[in-house]
Amino acid sequence: MNKYIKAIVFIAILGFTSCTDDFLTNYPTASQASGGTATEGAILSNLGSCYQVLLFDSYANNNYNSIVLMSDLRSDDIFKGGGDAGDQGQLYRLSQLDATPTELPEGLWTIYYNALARCNNAISACENAVGVDEASLAQYNAEAHFLRAYYVHWLWKFWGNVPYFEEDLVEPYFARQYTADEIYAEIIADVDFALEGDKLPMSVSGADQGRATKAAAMLLKARVVMYQNDESKYAEVLADMNAIYESGEYSLPDFASIWTREGEFGAGSILEANHLPGEYGGKTWADGWTGFGTNLPAFISPNGLSGADQLSGLSVFQGGWGFGPARSELVDIFEDGDERLATSINHFADGTYTARFQNTGYFMGKYAARKGYNEPPGDVDLNYENNLRIFRYAEVLLNAAELIVIHGVAPVGQLTAEVAINEIRDRAGLDPVAPTAELVKLERRREFIGEGMRFWDLVRWGEGSTLTENLPEYSSNRTWEPYKKYLPIPQSEIDKTEGEFKLVQNDGY
Repeated sequence: MNKYIKAIVFIAILGFTSCTDDFLTNYPTASQASGGTATEGAILSNLGSCYQVLLFDSYANNNYNSIVLMSDLRSDDIFKGGGDAGDQGQLYRLSQLDATPTELPEGLWTIYYNALARCNNAISACENAVGVDEASLAQYNAEAHFLRAYYVHWLWKFWGNVPYFEEDLVEPYFARQYTADEIYAEIIADVDFALEGDKLPMSVSGADQGRATKAAAMLLKARVVMYQNDESKYAEVLADMNAIYESGEYSLPDFASIWTREGEFGAGSILEANHLPGEYGGKTWADGWTGFGTNLPAFISPNGLSGADQLSGLSVFQGGWGFGPARSELVDIFEDGDERLATSINHFADGTYTARFQNTGYFMGKYAARKGYNEPPGDVDLNYENNLRIFRYAEVLLNAAELIVIHGVAPVGQLTAEVAINEIRDRAGLDPVAPTAELVKLERRREFIGEGMRFWDLVRWGEGSTLTENLPEYSSNRTWEPYKKYLPIPQSEIDKTEGEFKLVQNDGY
């Protein structure tokens, strides 16, 4: 880690990643020396560099790192796919629950430590601010704490026991390795800081789209608390979900409309990573750190596609690399008439695409490659404009239903389990029902296919054993053990540390 941290520098970037030019302002970081006083421009430049990390997780460091794909590969929703088992072999190992310290998606480690250092600098800039309006400074500081919590929560989920630091590291540039429970406490502290008072608005619009909100911080807290199974905070989380619900600032739009260009920052969107290739610059094979596009659509779309999707009837899709094929049994989890099926999963007829490794004929639809969505500059397969929907209003409703039905938390305000689950079902075109634990879990799976939720849900529910399988026809033979909730710490990072800071490998590896 020391080599990486020493190499971190702040670059002059387009300040944030919003959909309008007003919020794309370049504030040079040179106006703030390390630890020195910071003008508002310096703070915004540091904060903009924090937001920029949201654009890194598809090809940064020239690794395929899409956070939704890295999460779903260990689930029971998709296979690895691609050319063969050795095509991106580290991802095949990931999918087989068989990652090793030398074969795993190390890019995620690099990306999120980059993010941690950037957020630390933004927070330091806020602490050393001069001439900044008090309310604006409070919002900037809250955004930086929220982003630090968001990025660290991925390190925590993937690796658990990781180094952590909040100050500039001094030679030899090592940091203490925290336990997973200690990291959880740090994440909660940052989220609570962001939520205190009214530093963040419940929602944003116009030029501020893409910025952190109170609703986003509440949803991050919910994800972290529920993954930790921290019952002491369940009532707080449910109160937060009710506050979002009663604010009236979010709703459930038509499901299919969410995933199109026109559906970006819609009524159900709480936080998105805003991909803007074209005039804003694109990634290239030689430089995966810059640019505003994503390669996830190319990654998950069928190779050599020439036909229409048979479930939706749409012919707007184009071919890609054939990774992440959806398992055919996913079709069977939907009730007749569920409008989410045709949007969540694409099915193409034999002969209209080139079948690749672990082919099922089914592919993930939400982020599928669409015609006209990957215009140059940059290399086209790396630069689709599909925004990553990080937090959606549907998660608010499904969190509330779960907390009430499965965990026995008393309802708060107007948001009951019946209201929550049936708003989800009504939008899907389904009849209302009485919520049960089984249904709540099923609706969660139906709603979030392809969004990187399923594996983490199975782990926190204690249902990881369902991932054990032997499917020779799909070259998938894997065994679940509880220690596999964490990946092995990259051996390359262990080798860099020494003495009291020597990284200790996670149990089981």
